[in-house]
Amino acid sequence: MSIFIVAEIGINHNGDMSICKELIDIASESGCNAVKLQKRDINKVYTQEFLDSPRESPWGVTQREQKSGLEFGIDEYKEIDQYCKEKGIEWFASAWDLNSQNFLQQFDCKYNKVASAMVVYEDLLRMIAQEGKHTFISTGMTTYDDIQKAVDIFRLVDCPFELMYTVSTYPMKVENANLNMINTLRDKYQCNVGYSGHEAGLAISYAAAALDITSLERHITLDRSMYGSDQSASVEPSGFRNLVGAVRKIEKAMGDGVKRAIKEEESIAKILRQHLDCR
Repeated sequence: MSIFIVAEIGINHNGDMSICKELIDIASESGCNAVKLQKRDINKVYTQEFLDSPRESPWGVTQREQKSGLEFGIDEYKEIDQYCKEKGIEWFASAWDLNSQNFLQQFDCKYNKVASAMVVYEDLLRMIAQEGKHTFISTGMTTYDDIQKAVDIFRLVDCPFELMYTVSTYPMKVENANLNMINTLRDKYQCNVGYSGHEAGLAISYAAAALDITSLERHITLDRSMYGSDQSASVEPSGFRNLVGAVRKIEKAMGDGVKRAIKEEESIAKILRQHLDCR
């Protein structure tokens, strides 16, 4: 089974539709399977006190202005929906609140996503599971009990899902990767497991691809120096194209684990072992 590769746009579009479309273009041209965004009702996700607190940004001097500047509304999402259809690539989004999940239900997306921060939000999990769509569940900042509760919610209504091993630091340090957790999650919860990476570079994602993951998600950006909290843990266009190409090669290289002498080896064996014919 081919690894399902997701280009996580998230909020790296910085509220600019032209940037968003450019990132969709990159994802589509690279040959990945889908792009993903993030949707929030900022008045539900953040307190009024927090939103009124100061923060310098391209949109103003408060947290409210910054958070609002990063959100797309219905018109933008309709444009994204149409653009992805034109490009022949799937899109979906992770909702951070019930209003946002309800908002996303207006679109015929094939997939849902539970962000690591929302794994403990059981009302949201139940709402998503009731939709019955294949759901990617990230596992950053969680305990085994947190994950078990999420798995139980989805299994209770027979909603298809897979876990995504995640470390929620931006960027993640190499020594914190602990990729063997991919096997641990697969064994413990008896389900498919993907990898959502927040590291700088591609090496860890390549290693994850060799661990029988079923999905791979990486943030993408036009330039890692751009404004935004996720940019430094994102992959630039050339790197993302390399990632997709290399993962497809890794899939082919892994094989089936059965030892056999391939046809191309026969003539080589005759030459290298000719001195043994006298035995």
